[in-house]
Amino acid sequence: MRRQPDPKGPVLMRSGILALAVAVAAVGGVAACGNTASSSGATQTKTPKVGVILPDSKSSARWETADRRYLEAAFKAAGVQADIQNAQNDKSAFQTIADQMITNGATVLMIVNLDSGTGKAVLDRAKSQGVATIDYDRLTLGGSAEYYVSFDNTKVGKLQGEGLVKCLTAKGAQKPVVAELNGSPTDNNATLFKNGYDSVLKPKYDSGEYVKGPDQSVPEWDNAQAATIFEQMLTQQPNIAGVLAANDGLGNAAITVLKKQHLNGKVPVTGQDATVQGLQNILAEDQCMTVYKAVKKEADAAAELAAGLAKGQKKSVDARVTDPTTKKDVPAVLLDPVSITKDNVKDVVTDGYVTAAELCAGEFAAKCAEAGIK
Repeated sequence: MRRQPDPKGPVLMRSGILALAVAVAAVGGVAACGNTASSSGATQTKTPKVGVILPDSKSSARWETADRRYLEAAFKAAGVQADIQNAQNDKSAFQTIADQMITNGATVLMIVNLDSGTGKAVLDRAKSQGVATIDYDRLTLGGSAEYYVSFDNTKVGKLQGEGLVKCLTAKGAQKPVVAELNGSPTDNNATLFKNGYDSVLKPKYDSGEYVKGPDQSVPEWDNAQAATIFEQMLTQQPNIAGVLAANDGLGNAAITVLKKQHLNGKVPVTGQDATVQGLQNILAEDQCMTVYKAVKKEADAAAELAAGLAKGQKKSVDARVTDPTTKKDVPAVLLDPVSITKDNVKDVVTDGYVTAAELCAGEFAAKCAEAGIK
């Protein structure tokens, strides 16, 4: 005779399976939310943490005087813990800092690369550890960043080129010899700046309206090397009438050399970053213009994206930039730069980027008053 199954068996089995499923789901839910169990049995939420690596404090004052403070404020407002460190132009230190940040639990890594090779290695390492990544200010060619936050760098260069043309025109220059003091050859931004100002200057060269003078890049944006390079340029071509310097530091290097020849103020020099030194050079009429990039807006935009990633929320952005190495489009936030001359230096102060106290110290008090800066 066939044995009848115990009616209670399937019920007990189903109950056991259901209980196990609930337990597994509960554990999975905790893991998915990033929670950990304490010794008392209570759950604790893991604090979102962002690691930020700035490049140096030598090539431009902005990294420490502007970016750091704006990023710190933005992350604090977002309730996100941030570890902001500066690699001081040391590639080995850059990689060590990144490894430490990942080991210490960073859920997002935001970098300003020293060069694309080092930057790519760091981004790849972060990605392999499940850490989200953002390129800040400089695009890492061949990299794997999920976002790129910067200014329209080709437009920055275009503003520089247009600014130099206006300054030369104001001086009534005839067939001026123009020297180009470009940024670091390993910085993609320097390439974009040059693309921008060459788009303005090349037609002038081609038509014979301007004469193309010495054209050289400055390794690592090093201001001391820039002074040496420009001194050699001036020896090679003593009648240089205009200098397209890619940022304020390089511009000041050129101005220092021009002062030795008593040519400062006679030869227009451009810049970028609206540093205190650059703005003072403009007030003194030794530099004809700079480009102001509202770093607060850049820092706020980057911090918003990083905070979202740290909390597991990826935000959509409108722009895309194509990585020329991989040919892939990178989601991007690109902000607008502004040309600054003596007529609107006060706008940088009004915006809070520099203070009147630091800009107008000592001999510059009277010049600030003339420019309407209080």
